[in-house]
Amino acid sequence: MDRRMKYLWDNEVVYRRDPTTDVPDIETKQYMFFKNGTHQCYDLFRSKAKITSYRSLYWHMLVLWHLNPEWEDGDAYKILIFLMDKNNGFTTFSLNKWNMKKLIYELSVLDRDEPPRNKIRKVIFKDFSGLSKSEKLSIVGQLIGRSSITKEDIYETMLYKNSCNEKITISWLAETLKVTPRTIHRRMCQELKQVKTELNEEINI
Repeated sequence: MDRRMKYLWDNEVVYRRDPTTDVPDIETKQYMFFKNGTHQCYDLFRSKAKITSYRSLYWHMLVLWHLNPEWEDGDAYKILIFLMDKNNGFTTFSLNKWNMKKLIYELSVLDRDEPPRNKIRKVIFKDFSGLSKSEKLSIVGQLIGRSSITKEDIYETMLYKNSCNEKITISWLAETLKVTPRTIHRRMCQELKQVKTELNEEINI
């Protein structure tokens, strides 16, 4: 099921932001490359993967409220209701109104000026880069494959593959990141294996 992104656009919801103070090691008209990575890039709903747990929902709502600091409690609650409607294509589970209101309250008392914890990113493509998905994947492999592969590199590469609506395999990861399949297996922790499974399941929907 396609996501109803238009609702977010119509309500002027900010759900992505490029790094604000981190400086890229390489920058072209098409992308930015951070050799040591950056935690400052927020890009929600980039992959086809849906929100599958309360923990993930909590983080998504925290990021959204951080990126939309003008929100009042009611604004955040309206967006939460929208995300929790499975027909809109964002979540896979249900949450009753009491728990949704509880979530909003918990977020409302936090210091939302503090950037939420975020996964590291090394390659960030600019809007309207003109690159095809396969070209982006090639660039990711060339840039990330230059150095020692980390779990974060594998995660980032899997998201790009998923955005191409293609299944992720160990052999493809190894070829793209220019390492052996054995290296990929060694770096694949249980969390990454679960992410790989969930992303591939989304392709079948």
